[in-house]
Parts: sequence; C-alpha cells; structure tokens
Amino acid sequence: MPKLLGTELELSRCPHCNVDTPTLQIIHQAQTVDFSGKHKRFWRIYRCNRCGGLVTAAAESWDADVTELYPSGIDVDAAIPERAREYLSQAINSLSSPSGSVMLAASAVDAMLKAKSLKDGSLYSRIDKAAKDHLITTDMALWAHEVRLDANDERHSDEISAMPNTSDAKLCVDFALALAQFMFVLPAKVQTGISLAKEA
Repeated sequence: MPKLLGTELELSRCPHCNVDTPTLQIIHQAQTVDFSGKHKRFWRIYRCNRCGGLVTAAAESWDADVTELYPSGIDVDAAIPERAREYLSQAINSLSSPSGSVMLAASAVDAMLKAKSLKDGSLYSRIDKAAKDHLITTDMALWAHEVRLDANDERHSDEISAMPNTSDAKLCVDFALALAQFMFVLPAKVQTGISLAKEA
C-alpha cells in the first residue's frame, strides 16, 4: 500500500479507468474518530487527472501507510484458470483502450468455457450449452451473448457497429468477472469451506 504523504497518491493503476501510473492529486482531506472518540483516521480524497474519478484513502497519520482505499480496484482470483485469468487481467488493465478490452474480455469468456470442456462449435453455441448443462444460468447466457456480439463486432471490424467506449468495455469486463465468480471462484470457496468444516 502507498503512504498517505504529499499531494499525490502513488498507485500502479487508477481504480476507475485502470490507466497505468495515474496522476492522483489531492483535492480534500479530513480526520475522523469513532463515536467513542477513538479509532482516529486521516483521510485524503484524490482525483484522477485522466478520468476524473475520485479515490479515497485513509491512514493512521498523515505520513503513514494507507490502510483503507476506496475503490480498491479489481483483483482477479487465483481460482480462475490461468489462460482466462491472464486474458481477464489484461482486459481490466486495458479499460482505457475499449476495443482491446472488449476483445480480451471475450477471450477470457472463451477460455473459461474451454476450461469446462466446452470446446466445439461457436462461442454462441458453447454459451447455450453451458446454460443447458447448468454451468451458468439462462440469464447469464443472455448477458453473455451481448458480450460475445460486441467482441465479434470488434474482431471483424464491423463498419456498421459503433466503436465501444469505456462504459461498453466495463460492462464486458463486469460480465467476465461475474462469469468467473460463478464458474470458478464460488465453487472453489465452497470446496474450501467443506474441507475446513470437515477438519473442524
């Protein structure tokens, strides 16, 4: 974690636009205590010069290590298969380049389906098969088709389709993250919970 020191917050990426080494400049600061007058925290609010998003950081003093950060950014869980995880990480890191981010998010979805042995046919048919096999819900399949179609437009440079913006890319990344949670992260947590319960 960075220190709450100086006029800029040093983060590797902006939690909003994910631009590399953002310029996050302080615009406000305050200190607070809880209802009993204890648990003192020092807060600073920073603005990303690129996207205008605000980041709030707190520490135990003005020059201490940051202990709280809002928003904290996106972590890609280790339970996600390696290839899908790498595509998803790159999609998140390239949100400031929407076309690339959309294609990478679609590639992450493709890799997740392949990791579940859904390898035959088009992405569209494999999404349908995942819903039929109850790997994803019907609603998730409908959402997935929107991600697939956007990515398909990008790959084939469809002149009719509008170029995606940052909001479009974020929707694709959000879907890919949700799919990863549903297919890999939550099942892994359930298995860990079962193992811990048996040990107890």
